[in-house]
Amino acid sequence: MHKKNIAIVGSGLVGSLLAIYLRKKEYTVTVFDRRPDIRNIKFSGRSINLAMSVRGWRALDAIGIGEEVRSIAIAMDKRAMHVNGKEEYYQYYGEEGEAIYSISRGVLNRKMITLAEEAGVEFRFEEKVWDINLPEAKLYTGETEKGEWKEYQFDHIFGCDGAFSRVRHKMQRRSRFDYEQKFLNTGYKELSIPANEDGTHKLNKNSLHIWPRGEFMLIALPNLDGTFTCTLFMPHEGEHSFEQLTDETKLMAFWQKYFPDTLTLMPTLVEDFTNNPTSALVTIKCFPWTYWNKVALVGDSAHAIVPFYGQGMNAGFEDISILIELLEKYEGEDWEVIFKKYQEERKPNADAIAELSYRNFMEMSSKTADHKFLLRKKIEKHFADKYPKKWLPLYSRVTFSHQPYSEALNIGDEQARIMDEIMKMDNIENCWNSEAVEQKILAMLEA
Repeated sequence: MHKKNIAIVGSGLVGSLLAIYLRKKEYTVTVFDRRPDIRNIKFSGRSINLAMSVRGWRALDAIGIGEEVRSIAIAMDKRAMHVNGKEEYYQYYGEEGEAIYSISRGVLNRKMITLAEEAGVEFRFEEKVWDINLPEAKLYTGETEKGEWKEYQFDHIFGCDGAFSRVRHKMQRRSRFDYEQKFLNTGYKELSIPANEDGTHKLNKNSLHIWPRGEFMLIALPNLDGTFTCTLFMPHEGEHSFEQLTDETKLMAFWQKYFPDTLTLMPTLVEDFTNNPTSALVTIKCFPWTYWNKVALVGDSAHAIVPFYGQGMNAGFEDISILIELLEKYEGEDWEVIFKKYQEERKPNADAIAELSYRNFMEMSSKTADHKFLLRKKIEKHFADKYPKKWLPLYSRVTFSHQPYSEALNIGDEQARIMDEIMKMDNIENCWNSEAVEQKILAMLEA
């Protein structure tokens, strides 16, 4: 039987994990990437630490590398909220024992490429893909777009080359290809908190730290070496924006006003702010994700989302889980069946997590410090603890379950409608845990 010869464009997290899966099925796999091998370069200062949750672990555990990856991850079971004028306080994510895991993107990517190589995947770094013949699954690479190209023939090609995918770009030129990209006015910049001299963390290491300030916010995720990777999310233009912070004096005045408790934690603030790029945040939606039985998009190339639910990588890994399940179910049939079912199943869920991620940005930056929002969450938690079979909070559905994102979104909208009504009740601040509130929620759930 002919063993498939498969190309993957992009050696990022999704590309390298898909390569491991396909090698396990004994396909010949070649990964192309225009960039150098990430294992040989210093990281670029464009990273937002990953927050691995159950969807991601499922994909890693299925091929036996979950435990190895857990050894480079730190459990975060709560948000640590830093509001000016208040003591630091915690918001737990889920039930006891439930956590999301902070992992450095660079550290994980390096590990995945090494594991893929050990499995027999060939990586061709610094080889730029310029064109794809979609009907024949041919790739063309070369030094420049106008120079001489080399042709490669494959059975199938997977585009795992990110939000600005070359593979998708070729598919976009075909008739009836829907494409939408939307940039947030908010950008981000990576900053850092160094470790203490003895290598310990300066802040609680089992928390995702948030400094919510309305239009902008700072977050910090722990690393194994005692450092934190921080990200400042902020408008590109406007009153409080990156365009305003043009020199050290303005930056320090801004920081003193809005993040005074971090000044002693961040000795390299000015240097990090000056040297690290300001990056954009984009949501990309498209359809179809596949071309015949030849080419498929996976991960950000099919559905780039903003990072505020921590689900970008998890959603990409879930694409792979679903794709491999379909491959096993329909192996022997034409791959057009596999690709068709893959995009039909994943497209509504990708759109749902894009919407949820955008909404979570609004929640994290402003609502998490709002007393009405906190009361609302307290009521939800109280009810969910008492009636776990009737009410699972939206965050838990997305982060700690395998329920399709589209279902989680629909149920979350229904729960939000119920909570809107509960928050209108007279004297809700004082009767939030009363029988009356409980009965009203139960009645609305029944209805």
